[in-house]
Amino acid sequence: MQFNFVHVLFMNTEHLERVRQFCLALPDTSEKISHGEPTFFVGKKVFVMFANNHHNDRHIAVWLPVQSGFQETLINAEPEKFFNPPFVGIRGWVGIELNRVSDEELATYVQEAWHLIAPKKLHGRF
Repeated sequence: MQFNFVHVLFMNTEHLERVRQFCLALPDTSEKISHGEPTFFVGKKVFVMFANNHHNDRHIAVWLPVQSGFQETLINAEPEKFFNPPFVGIRGWVGIELNRVSDEELATYVQEAWHLIAPKKLHGRF
């Protein structure tokens, strides 16, 4: 049983490093702990939240904004990959299970989230 616990911790760290790599490559981004989880900001606004079994929900995921109206489409199309996250789901954000998304797809969603949140003046830098 202890081996499984250590293995899960390793996998969570691996997923966090994947997320961190894509988020911090974007202009004017930073990482801070917010609500007990690593959270990524563009300027002073959140664009990606890492969720490591947040409130024991069993999701190792990111929460991020998607274009208006797209949340429901994603969740309905692939409910094993996408979900409505607590707190921010009401604002059109989506949760993405990190063990079900490729690096390429994750990078695309992170970049999209950055574009939705970043000030327009930064858009020319990426």
